[in-house]
Amino acid sequence: MSTALRRRVDTADRAVSRPEPDPVDRPSRPSAVTTGDLLHVVIAAGSSLAVVLALRLVLDWNGVLGSAVWWYVGFLAVLFVLVRDSETPDAATDRLVTLVIWSIGAIVVGVLSWMVIYVVIKGLGGLRPTFFTEDLSDVGPLDTERGGASHAIVGTLEQVGLATASAVPIAILTAVYLHEIKGRMAPVIRFIVDAMTGLPSIVAGLLIYTLWVRTHDFSGVAAAAGLAVLMLPTVTRASEEILRTIPDSLREGSLALGAPQWRVVKQVVLPTARAGLVTAAILGVARGIGETAVAILTALGSDSMNVNPFTGPQGNLPLFVYKLYRVPDKTQIARAWTGALILLILVLVLFLAARYVSGRGDKKRKGVA
Repeated sequence: MSTALRRRVDTADRAVSRPEPDPVDRPSRPSAVTTGDLLHVVIAAGSSLAVVLALRLVLDWNGVLGSAVWWYVGFLAVLFVLVRDSETPDAATDRLVTLVIWSIGAIVVGVLSWMVIYVVIKGLGGLRPTFFTEDLSDVGPLDTERGGASHAIVGTLEQVGLATASAVPIAILTAVYLHEIKGRMAPVIRFIVDAMTGLPSIVAGLLIYTLWVRTHDFSGVAAAAGLAVLMLPTVTRASEEILRTIPDSLREGSLALGAPQWRVVKQVVLPTARAGLVTAAILGVARGIGETAVAILTALGSDSMNVNPFTGPQGNLPLFVYKLYRVPDKTQIARAWTGALILLILVLVLFLAARYVSGRGDKKRKGVA
């Protein structure tokens, strides 16, 4: 018998002698939603509602929220019993956990949607072209036709721009040191970054107030320094996670070709992670753009236009909203809601830009792979 024929016979024998997997041990996936599942949901909802209404009559309950919570608990209990008796305990547990997760997601989406819609409704009435071209330097509290937030918008852009220009490069270099270099100080730096992630904004404002404002003056650059302190840990952690997604094969291949480590990081790692690093920077900007406590202690705020962030108090959108909403006047409160709408739009645009850049980076990476 030839060698090739002997190999074919051995392969056929192994294929025949290989035991088939037990059907009981095969993983099973829950089926899609069926008519029986819908019937169980309807019965459980109706039974729980009947019990809650009876308890309201007997115990004289008046709270709507408490009744809703008890109805939901009873609904889950009845649904679990119905599915367990008709199918299996595992299927009942799966249905219960799935329903709880979907309920939590629906509640979160509902609350966020309500907040966004409420801000849009309250702020849309004052949104007009002059709101972007005028300030509040010569506008009275009862003047409904004039006044805007141009000074606050300019201050926000300048302060966030300065904070981004100073924090993002430092954060990316720190992430490179933590993940690529992995020097002796890496554990200490990582601990400090983790601690700064939960740093309250008022503490960052007090830090800049003590080190800068007390010896100089309130200014936009002081506010930018406080925002940079808050943005630094966010961008660092996000950048480090992005660098971890870069395959080690790229680094090993470059090092095998004789490239030094700094050239590997500069010409291989960072260009590959460019989209993710941009996303990390955008998330850091979104973290700092809405901070109010830092601006109160550093920029102080102003009702007139100040295009120079290095001298004098300067306003921004969070301070604009904070100061006007405290005034007991409907016109000023309406302006505050419009400023909140502008701030919300800026944050939403930043997050959409982050998702877009991240999606493009994933597509390019898959195309290269």
